[in-house]
Amino acid sequence: MKIRTLFIFLGVLLALSPSARSDSSSPLLAAYYDRQMAIINGTTYAWRGDSTPRTIPHRAVQVGVSDDSNYILTPDGTLIRFDNDNFGKPRLLKNKIKHFAAGDSGVLAVDHENVLWWIASGTRNAVKIAENIQFAAVGDGANYYVTKGGELFIKGKAHRGQYGDGRLDPTDMFVRTATDVTYITAHTGHAILLKSNGDVLGTGGNIYGPVGKHGLGDKAIRWSKIVGNAKAIATGSSHTVAILNDNTLVA
Repeated sequence: MKIRTLFIFLGVLLALSPSARSDSSSPLLAAYYDRQMAIINGTTYAWRGDSTPRTIPHRAVQVGVSDDSNYILTPDGTLIRFDNDNFGKPRLLKNKIKHFAAGDSGVLAVDHENVLWWIASGTRNAVKIAENIQFAAVGDGANYYVTKGGELFIKGKAHRGQYGDGRLDPTDMFVRTATDVTYITAHTGHAILLKSNGDVLGTGGNIYGPVGKHGLGDKAIRWSKIVGNAKAIATGSSHTVAILNDNTLVA
C-alpha cells in the first residue's frame, strides 16, 4: 500500500473514531520523527521516513514508537518492544495492559486495574507510579497522567513551561497542575489538554505556535485556552489540531 493512501485511510478512521489520540503511541497510527507504525485491517506495519511500509508479524491493538524502538500492545494485553527495527526479537515489558503512551524517555502503561506503570527507555523494569488512572502521555522529557477524577499530574523537564503552573524548575515527584481534565497529549516541549467542558488548553514551548497565541515566539508557562467546544485533540512537534463538537476540524 502506498504511504499516501495509507495516511488517507488512517485519517478517515481517526476522524470517525469517538476519541482521537495523537502522540507517539496512538491506537492506529504512531510517529516519532521518521519512525512510524500503523494498524490497518488487523495488520501491523512499520517504516522509516518515506520508505515502503513493512508488515510486522505481530497482531496489535495499539502501536507506539520512540527514537530507537517500536512498541506493540497485543490483543491479549501484552506490551512488547522491538529495538533498532529488530522485529524478530520482541522484548516482553508488561502483561495485562489496557493502553500505553510511549516516547523517547520510555513508556507509561495503564493496566486493566487502572494502575500506572513506568518503564524507562532501554529497560524492562516496570515501576508502579499511581492508581485510578485514566490517561497518560510521554512528552519531550516531561511525563503526564490524568486520574479518573480528572486531576493532571506531571514530572520531568520544566524549562519550557511544561508544567503549566508557572514553574521552570523540575520536581522529583509528580505534582498536580490542573483539574477537570479528560485527556492529555504532549510533544516536543509542550503539552495540550482537554477539559471536561470542552476547553483546549496548552502550555510549554511555543516557537511555532502549537499552544496558541499565548507565549508565541518563545514559551507559555501557564495553561492557556486555545479553543473551546472540543471533543478530541492532537498535537505534533509544532502544531495542534482539535475536533469540535460539531465535527469541525480546527488547527
